[in-house]
Amino acid sequence: MLNWKSLFKDDLLEWLLEKDNPSVRFFALTDLMERPENHDEVIQAKKEIMKTGVVPRILAKQRKGGYWQKAEDFYIRTKYKGTVWQLIILAELGADGNQEQVKRACEFVLGISQDRESGGFSYLGSEKHGGYHSKVLPCLTGNMVWSLLRLGYKGDPRVQQGLRWIISYQRFDDEAKEKPHGWPYEKADHCWGKHTCYLGVVKTLKALSEIPREEREADVQRTIERGVDFILKHHVYKRSHDLARVIKAKWLEFGFPLMWDTDVLEILFLLTRLGCKEERMKEAVDLVVSKQDEEGRWKLERTFNGRFQVDIEAKGQPSKWVTLHALRVLKRFYG
Repeated sequence: MLNWKSLFKDDLLEWLLEKDNPSVRFFALTDLMERPENHDEVIQAKKEIMKTGVVPRILAKQRKGGYWQKAEDFYIRTKYKGTVWQLIILAELGADGNQEQVKRACEFVLGISQDRESGGFSYLGSEKHGGYHSKVLPCLTGNMVWSLLRLGYKGDPRVQQGLRWIISYQRFDDEAKEKPHGWPYEKADHCWGKHTCYLGVVKTLKALSEIPREEREADVQRTIERGVDFILKHHVYKRSHDLARVIKAKWLEFGFPLMWDTDVLEILFLLTRLGCKEERMKEAVDLVVSKQDEEGRWKLERTFNGRFQVDIEAKGQPSKWVTLHALRVLKRFYG
């Protein structure tokens, strides 16, 4: 079996620990070097996330109401400059959820996007009435629940309601005879057709993986197991009924941040975070290893740069984020 540490070039960890990217530095210290969060270097890296780099530049563009762009354009009209997208990025970068601007963004999204009836998150809504019941999306709900959990809202009853939505409504059908009836399943086939939306499953696992194992209730664990089983039927990125074909070719190219989309690396990141080491993952893991360059780094192959509030890294260049995620996956799978 491969020793994941053999993939380290001499200067690779030093590169990830450079102070120009405090978010990567923080996660390299905690996840790769296994430094506790009360370690002096970790504490300082966490502080620096809010002082230098992408996070303070995003927050500098925030409006007084806690949103970006126009309040009503929180999702669909301003991809990827609207508020829900900034919340995802801030969570990805390890922003401090106790910081006032970050809290205002969380409260804004909870007020305008969450459907107050069901707890799901909608791509249309109003500050007065919340998210529209008919516009709730599974991928958005997963992303918002995950972001809010990351930013310190674990005990908030609104986030718990979002978790209940996931457990109650998320599907894992691998080509059912017919799609289920009733709300929310009567909507668009790309979300609720006979074959479950793969992205909905990925973002569901992303949200549920944020709950510590010892805190997962039985229905949460069952939902995780169903999601993992669904993905393993597809060998991570293959068509379950024809494993010679990939689901989407673009998922073989690695990016960050992925927003509503996914790739092989993110899916493996979630599976390994959930403790999964399975033969059906091996071909996907081998793909990750094959993309390492001569310097031991991985490149940013896909990006929404140019559409963000602040660009993140450069397409076609070695990526600290992709390299960090690759090493996290390999450490868990082979460690």
